[in-house]
Amino acid sequence: MDNLSELIEIFSAETDRNTMRKLFEELLTPAEREDVAKRWYLMKELYKGTTQRKIAQDMEISLCKITRGSRILKKDDSAFRKILSSMYDD
Repeated sequence: MDNLSELIEIFSAETDRNTMRKLFEELLTPAEREDVAKRWYLMKELYKGTTQRKIAQDMEISLCKITRGSRILKKDDSAFRKILSSMYDD
């Protein structure tokens, strides 16, 4: 099993939020954790229909990063879209 697959297995099996937070804190630098959190926020805002320009202005990030997220949400097999749909759609 490759390292990424192994990490996915570990994250998938872990059910304790405190342990998961600790794993993220130990695995990722503070800047990496912030980037992941920003990416999640960006995807949520795109899904909710916030304009790309508004997101770029609010988050002070480039339109290129936002466009990438937008393309991901348009894919039929998007995991982000599936998760966000379960969170926001009735």
